[in-house]
Amino acid sequence: MQITLLKAGLLSTIQDLGRIDYLAQAVPLSGAMDTLSARLANIAIGNSPTDALIEFSYGNASFICNTPVLIAYGGNGAKWFINNEKLPSLRPLFLPKGTEVTLKNSENGARSYLAIAGGWDLPLILNSRSTYLPANLGGYQGRSLKKDDVLSSCNKLTGAAERILKSLEGNKVEFPRWAIHEASFKALNKTSVRIIRGRESAWFSDNSMVNFLNEAFTINLNSNRMGIHLTGPVIKRLHSTELLSTAVCAGTIQVTGDGNMILLMADSQTTGGYPRIAQVAMVDLPICAQLKPGDEIRFTEISQSEAERLYFEREKDLAKLALAIQTIDFTK
Repeated sequence: MQITLLKAGLLSTIQDLGRIDYLAQAVPLSGAMDTLSARLANIAIGNSPTDALIEFSYGNASFICNTPVLIAYGGNGAKWFINNEKLPSLRPLFLPKGTEVTLKNSENGARSYLAIAGGWDLPLILNSRSTYLPANLGGYQGRSLKKDDVLSSCNKLTGAAERILKSLEGNKVEFPRWAIHEASFKALNKTSVRIIRGRESAWFSDNSMVNFLNEAFTINLNSNRMGIHLTGPVIKRLHSTELLSTAVCAGTIQVTGDGNMILLMADSQTTGGYPRIAQVAMVDLPICAQLKPGDEIRFTEISQSEAERLYFEREKDLAKLALAIQTIDFTK
């Protein structure tokens, strides 16, 4: 299966779930910003959740199918169309050779993910196909995608992907009546993010902590895959103690020297010297990944045990969903 990009959009890269095994060597995780949407797109066509996808930032992109393809897309960063007909998300889509798909900007998010049966066929670099642009590492020649890039899928399909393909393939666009309901896996409130207090939260004044947990913060234009810069009430420190570089990861909220906050994301460094006011619960990181400049966000404190419970609960639900799609005979 193969496509050609006709228009690459603002930023399009190959991503999977990242380089988890190399954090100790200071290699950033990278991978999909919205791991939930990426995993669901892969699950929808019977792929492994770790297969490589294309991450599109916003719309203004398009591609043409050089061969018949079986795809699925997830995420709210764009509306997907064939001619003027909107394509449904999170369900298998069979597209005949010559089909042209257009992505248009959406007000509902920032990123969407294109999965293809078998995953995109690109070399593994440090056990991942993810693109880390600052180091020109991984993905498609270590860079973002551009017009006329040709991308092919791996030839080996799972049994589920083969069954889904067999049930849909033909001479026209086809998709089943069923779809994955993304809202079942995400928090209903998309403007409030649950956090756990950070190791240095006591370094900040009581008023600052009250503001942190009660005021809205705006996504700054400087935000990118490394971190989301937040504009809002200044967070004031009680003392000028400096922090030795210490571990950080996606979801860590740091407070800079001028009292502003950075919410670290997929391409963040592995250590940092700014004090950590909070850590976003992993189940709510997908909400952060879909935030656009100008959007507002609020923070709600929960306990570490509650964050862990929510995470394991969602992982169990995703495992059940993947198992169901792997075992259903779609040809009947």
